[in-house]
Amino acid sequence: MSAPAPSPLAIVDAEPLPRQEEVLSETALAFVAALHRRFTPRRDELLARRAERRAEIARTSTLDFLPETAAIRADDSWQVAPAPPALEDRRVEITGPTDRKMTINALNSGAKVWLADFEDASAPTWENVVTGQLSLIDAYTRSIDFTDERTGKTYALRPNEELATVVMRPRGWHLDERHLTDADGTPVPGALVDFGLYFFHNAKRLLDLGKGPYFYLPKTESHLEARLWNDVFVFAQDHLGIPQGTVRATVLIETITAAYEMEEILYELRDHASGLNAGRWDYLFSIVKNFRDGGPRFVLPDRNAVTMTAPFMRAYTELLVRTCHKRGAHAIGGMAAFIPSRRDQEVNKVAFEKVKADKDREANDGFDGSWVAHPDLVPIAMESFDRVLGDRPNQKDRLREDVDVKAEDLIAVDSLDARPTYAGLVNAVQVGIRYIEAWLRGLGAVAIFNLMEDAATAEISRSQIWQWINAGVVLDTGERVTAELARKVAAEELADIRAETGEEAFAAGNWQQAHDLLLKVALDEDYADFLTLPAYEQLKG
Repeated sequence: MSAPAPSPLAIVDAEPLPRQEEVLSETALAFVAALHRRFTPRRDELLARRAERRAEIARTSTLDFLPETAAIRADDSWQVAPAPPALEDRRVEITGPTDRKMTINALNSGAKVWLADFEDASAPTWENVVTGQLSLIDAYTRSIDFTDERTGKTYALRPNEELATVVMRPRGWHLDERHLTDADGTPVPGALVDFGLYFFHNAKRLLDLGKGPYFYLPKTESHLEARLWNDVFVFAQDHLGIPQGTVRATVLIETITAAYEMEEILYELRDHASGLNAGRWDYLFSIVKNFRDGGPRFVLPDRNAVTMTAPFMRAYTELLVRTCHKRGAHAIGGMAAFIPSRRDQEVNKVAFEKVKADKDREANDGFDGSWVAHPDLVPIAMESFDRVLGDRPNQKDRLREDVDVKAEDLIAVDSLDARPTYAGLVNAVQVGIRYIEAWLRGLGAVAIFNLMEDAATAEISRSQIWQWINAGVVLDTGERVTAELARKVAAEELADIRAETGEEAFAAGNWQQAHDLLLKVALDEDYADFLTLPAYEQLKG
């Protein structure tokens, strides 16, 4: 006897959108319901396990490689599945949300890969969730175009062979989709909504195009979470009659706990693994979150002072390259977040030199590719990797056996010769308020001070304010960081924004709301695990 059909999912508190029935068809929702019924209980157990592990870190102020998985690390015989042709060459990847204009520009950018982002670069309004799926469906059927109402400029896709390969990033395990609930009123995890709708509509279509359903997995904290994703992939492929191993996943190593389980994460996903990525801002946020009560040795300086050459960051990236290449996987470097200025060529010149130095370092260290946030940076990153790779698609043959990273190297935050500054506090407040305000308007990727900021940079900003207050940090000015000082800086920033935007624009925005939310998550004694959880409660749409 066949299993009963999954309970239908209900769309709640959401205004109907044009063409949403194309995405939210009965069969598509039945597939998402099947994922939800089968995997959400395990998701819930793993979120509880995160809290237990965090409590253990608070007790010990340390982390180590797992003794129970030592045999996996010691076994040199296993490798991940060979990369499919579309993912052999990943030397430059561009990131961004899935609105129609970005979809066309990213696919046309000249990058090898586009990270189509439903996570940190996308505020999860119902419109963004649904229309983002439509953008990708329309891109694969070549029925996408866009006309900018303000400028009249039109955008259309180049020929298929010139387009970037899409690697889609669903939301992390922690965030639910409040607009999609089961018969009991339980929301479906956003990760399963994003993955399920994309896989259901596009897996077969992508195979016909000579590619496949490829994914970036965010916020992973353990190999057990990677195992859950692997089981999702196996089930999804069976359910829709897609050959096993068609899915490929690149895992962002953007939590400090995952850095101690890189090999185990690849092992769990080995039939579906494509590589690992070094996600810088979320990684720093994770260090603060996990070691926030670990005392002065875990206090991070200004976020812009924590470069990838810091000893503990270098340990993390070199271990990532060695781990990936040992197991036949791609190692993908971090984000170049600079947004070129149309008015200040001197700013561009300095920034381009920094981007070039960063990408040269990654290519020389053995990375197989790297991220950029803007099409103008694609040629700069491409040149860095072309110089090292030449005609080769990657450098996975560079095993980096010279790298020897000890457990303590990954958390040697005090090895960095930099201290918190008053300017750093001001910048954290500025970025926090300005990003949260845009997020509450439904924008997840926001240009602030010539940098593309996303939820990860807002997380490190508010986390540093929290850490500096709770650690009693004294700044370069001699001032101690207190809640009162943070409120003073935030009030000054709000006044500056009011003067900058004008009364009418200020009143029309979410500035006071953003200010209040930043101070809540930065000053509350109880540290919110993710800024986006309380922010989601205030997000309209």
